Amino acid sequence: MKAYLLFIGVIVMATTAVSQVTITVYNQNLGLVKETRTVEVKKGAFTYEAADVAALIDPTSVHLKLNGAAVFEQDFEYDLVSRDRLLERYLDQTIQVFTDKGDMFEGTLLSASSSELILRSAEGRVQAVAPTFVRDVRFGDLPGGLRTRPTLVWSLFGDKAGKQSAELSYLTSGMNWHAEYVAIIAEKSPKLELSSWVSIDNRCGTSYENAKLKLMAGDVQIVQPVYSADRLRNAPMAEMQLSTGAPKFEEKAFFEYHLYTLDRPVTLKDRQTKQISLFSPATVNSHREYVYDPTRNAEKVSAKVVFKNEEKEGLGIPLPSGKVRLYQRDDDGGLEFVGEDMLDHTPTAKEVRLTAGMAFDISAKYEVTDHQRISDRIYEESFKVTLHNSKKDDVTVIVVARQYGDWTVLEPSLPYEKKDAYTMEFKVSVPADKEIVLTYRVRRQ
Repeated sequence: MKAYLLFIGVIVMATTAVSQVTITVYNQNLGLVKETRTVEVKKGAFTYEAADVAALIDPTSVHLKLNGAAVFEQDFEYDLVSRDRLLERYLDQTIQVFTDKGDMFEGTLLSASSSELILRSAEGRVQAVAPTFVRDVRFGDLPGGLRTRPTLVWSLFGDKAGKQSAELSYLTSGMNWHAEYVAIIAEKSPKLELSSWVSIDNRCGTSYENAKLKLMAGDVQIVQPVYSADRLRNAPMAEMQLSTGAPKFEEKAFFEYHLYTLDRPVTLKDRQTKQISLFSPATVNSHREYVYDPTRNAEKVSAKVVFKNEEKEGLGIPLPSGKVRLYQRDDDGGLEFVGEDMLDHTPTAKEVRLTAGMAFDISAKYEVTDHQRISDRIYEESFKVTLHNSKKDDVTVIVVARQYGDWTVLEPSLPYEKKDAYTMEFKVSVPADKEIVLTYRVRRQ
């Protein structure tokens, strides 16, 4: 009973200014917000409110650490002010309704719905007004319990009065980030210029001023998402040269992921997509590759750009997943778009293979020329792949042949490499303006 009496006369405190905020954004519609605040602790029972928090906060993730005070209760109040909520609260109370024709109705609100407002005047006359014609509704005081912004409220008990530093952290949905890359390839040079930007999308319901920004790259397991993910817009990226004083991300391994920390504060506004350079443009050694996989496309040969993510090749940094847009310079110096592909999370020393599109001047044809049943369990099939090169230069086409069961290659017209239990590859050299025919036979059981 004594504790209950203490909380009858609680002291309600206004939200204090945030002295420091750090935001870690995950590429899974999730953000971790960590704030340092200065709180005026009262001796005995008092209430502390934080109104400038994310609207999409996960209330179960909130943690407040405040020296010199114990937390008794923690509430997330999100019953926000709106006309519908005010109408619900003002049932059986007097309101004024103004229509778009300038008429005014005043009376006790008897009912409020999407189809009509029903009022009873002081004389007892009942009037129904359609909400579509309502221009303005005037109420009295703001009813208790309604908030203008989502608010965290704590009931605390302080050991002694004085200012203390509080640490507040919480998870929120409505935050996301993704990487985007621009790769500029040369027609007659193996050099490729690669630059990257990150797009941070903030739709959590609040803005953060001068925040320390961190980006977590990797597949973090989330047991149950709090809200459905918003799809990010594909913001266009321009070719830009970075000055030496431009903001930079510092990368490091963190648990089983990679963490990128920006070296200066940024402001993340609500309903804003911000783009920041991930790393300065790097020149990488690359090569062109042609691949024919009839299980993917029976008539087209894909054109790929391949490079290795190694320091000796000009790169050698962990690359978060994202879309890569490929460009090539024309004779006039302008950039022309030649294709795009998705890059998965790529550690150092791993080869990157980007599909730009289908080769125009290289055609292919795949045929099964024979099928025989040798016994109840053994079958043999013969295959023919015809490749034609209309280019002025010789090319090498990698022919992918996918198999099943226990298989053996018989009578191959060209050497092959067994990549795994289901795949083999032929590297076929096709001279300029020539046609090459590859044949092979496979026994299966």
